[in-house]
Amino acid sequence: MTSRASAGGRSGPARWLRATPVPLALVVLVALPGVVLGRVYAGDLLTWLMGGAAVGSVLVSAAARRLRSWLVAPVSVAAMAGWTLVGLHLAARHAALPGGFVEVVVDAARNGIPRLLTALIPVEPAPDTVLVPLVATWLAGLTGAEVALRAGRSLLGFLPPALLYAGALYVVGPNADPAFWPSVAFAAAVALGLAAPGRREAQVDDPAATLPPAVRAAVRVRVVAGGAAGVAVVVGLAALLGPALAARVDDRPMDPRRYVEPPRVESLDENPLIRISGWALHPEQELLGVTTLAPAGAQTRIRLAVLSDYDGVTWRVGATYRNAGRVLPAADPGPGAVDTVRQEITVSGLTGRLLPAVATPREVTGARVAFDPATGTLIRPEGLTPGLRYTVTSVREQPDANLLATADVPAGDEVARVLRVPDGTPEPLRRLAAQLAEDNGAPYARAAAIEQFLAEHYRVVADAPSGHAYPNLSFFLFGPRNGGGQRGTSEQFAAAFAVLGRLAGLPTRVVVGFSARGDGPVRAADAFAWPEVLFSGVGWVPFDPLPRPDAEPRPVGEDFRPPKEVPPPSEVPEPSLEPTATPPAVTSTEADGADRGLSAPALTALVVGVLALLVGVVLGVLARMRRAQTRSRLGGGDPSDRVVGAWRHVTDALRLAGRPVGGDLAATEVAVRARQVLVEARAARSGRGIDVPSVAGHPENGGDSGAADPVGLPLTALPTPSPGATPGVEELAGLLNQAAFAPGTLTVAQADRAASEAAGYVTALHAARPWWRRLVWSVHPAPLRWRS
Repeated sequence: MTSRASAGGRSGPARWLRATPVPLALVVLVALPGVVLGRVYAGDLLTWLMGGAAVGSVLVSAAARRLRSWLVAPVSVAAMAGWTLVGLHLAARHAALPGGFVEVVVDAARNGIPRLLTALIPVEPAPDTVLVPLVATWLAGLTGAEVALRAGRSLLGFLPPALLYAGALYVVGPNADPAFWPSVAFAAAVALGLAAPGRREAQVDDPAATLPPAVRAAVRVRVVAGGAAGVAVVVGLAALLGPALAARVDDRPMDPRRYVEPPRVESLDENPLIRISGWALHPEQELLGVTTLAPAGAQTRIRLAVLSDYDGVTWRVGATYRNAGRVLPAADPGPGAVDTVRQEITVSGLTGRLLPAVATPREVTGARVAFDPATGTLIRPEGLTPGLRYTVTSVREQPDANLLATADVPAGDEVARVLRVPDGTPEPLRRLAAQLAEDNGAPYARAAAIEQFLAEHYRVVADAPSGHAYPNLSFFLFGPRNGGGQRGTSEQFAAAFAVLGRLAGLPTRVVVGFSARGDGPVRAADAFAWPEVLFSGVGWVPFDPLPRPDAEPRPVGEDFRPPKEVPPPSEVPEPSLEPTATPPAVTSTEADGADRGLSAPALTALVVGVLALLVGVVLGVLARMRRAQTRSRLGGGDPSDRVVGAWRHVTDALRLAGRPVGGDLAATEVAVRARQVLVEARAARSGRGIDVPSVAGHPENGGDSGAADPVGLPLTALPTPSPGATPGVEELAGLLNQAAFAPGTLTVAQADRAASEAAGYVTALHAARPWWRRLVWSVHPAPLRWRS
């Protein structure tokens, strides 16, 4: 007893020492993905949370080893839920998110994966960006610990942490430096765990010691051979795959964010420039409320959107928004002065998703936002709601005016977006831009010349229609004043400046925003648009092409007006002896005439052609419907239906010929009348005519419809032509009576005969009509609605 107890006492520390390496290796392996993933997060909160999940998941499984295996998972999942709630609470407090905790957790569970893959880097550790990593870490630790500790399969138990590590590398992608040291630590932890003796190691040193010598030798030879083969395979794979893997070390990894669509905006937010005219018509509408928390100056521009793309029709933001946290990525400021502006903004009447802020925002609290670093534009993916209150801290740059006179403008692919001039530019715009830049070589001088020209020659009005396409800008710049030209809102001024600037070689863009004068409401009258020009070493510089409030615009001089093209000598008009009363307007109208569209004859021909095409389409559709109706009547259904359809085909033809039959006539009487109608039609076409007296008893004259034919003769007085000379429907009438009084007795052959007779008669009657009636016959819509 004493020796056994002493043996157990000696084995206790050794047993704990032997059991420690595998759990320790598991903790390290499960925690290292948090280190890798934390490189793209702001701060180290995520790394600590994932490390806690790694320790907790492995310790729960190690402490519950004596429980049954089916009890461990519920206990571990309950612990995971508790740690996850703690992590979400810390993340929500760190991100300063609005709303209750339950609302934040539900939103994180619903949008965790897409927001993780669309978040702006560095990722803010918010509940929706830490939930998935936390749960994945705990599940990897639980699975690995159960396999490695309970089942004793260490190598297999290291597989879940390896998958988690690979997933972290995939999510990071090319957005961080290579994870060299974490990878080395991961491999070292795997080696430590595999080198430790397993829990289920045998109690004897050599399992083959008790075997007979011959069998023991064979077993050892087999083990050595298997080990050698395994080493050979590993060495061969390393030799084959090693160079290929080494060659891909410097390759740029794939970014999973390319497969996830970031938040999108509607057309109203993609081009907020079109809202300027609507706001100008309702100047008293309150859009925002502003409270300044840090000095902002007497007048501050609050930016709503930056529009960099122009296609000749519309200016667009063209931004790629990424979900962002409270702290936004910062760019290097320019050489000018920089000050910090902090404002609390309350949304009143502003709609859409664009979030106003002073340029350039660096921190936003009170609202979940998405951010485009290229333009500095903010959106709220859920949309703006009245009463929304948020605080934004911005870094406002003030360019150094001393550098502008000699500053150059950048060129190349990086600024091609803001230099692009779409095709179809009107020639007057090109000539005007060339004239304004002709005497101004420096970029800033060119920009100042465009600004001065617009401010001195055009008028700001509130009722100008919206529009900044090429035709709108041409009318704004060159249209006659008495016809609505040469006036507009800030939309036309900013768009005209940006287009003329690009034609003059300046990288330009249009900004939409508001002018805030201290604290208080920002109204629709404060909304306006302004252009900006990019200068090397200075940054984006705003310009103000709007005229002064009390300034009277000067007439556009001949020097700044596109010259009228000189026609060929044979077409030179005689000079006018009387000077025009308003030469600028007349010259502008004539110079613009070639760019306004089609001439009156061409427009008339176009309208006539479109109408003719529409009429042709309608007639074609009617003809197809009539043919489909005929095919359905003569070939669809059972024999009885086909006979009835053939009869209706004949009666409709009589109605189209202007000789309808009454419903009180027997089928044989209708057949006699049908033959007579065909005889008369042929005679009328040949010009011979038939001497038929008028009878007052004709149905059309209110008489007895049962005793007179379509022209008034009694049925008994009608001549009976030879059946071979004129197609008739007597046999069809008999088949119709058979279908009515002996249903089910008709055969397919009889139905085919009825269809053939009806088709022959209608064809003959159609051929006997005048040519203009034959044209109308096939497209007449009446048979489509006749029911009997």
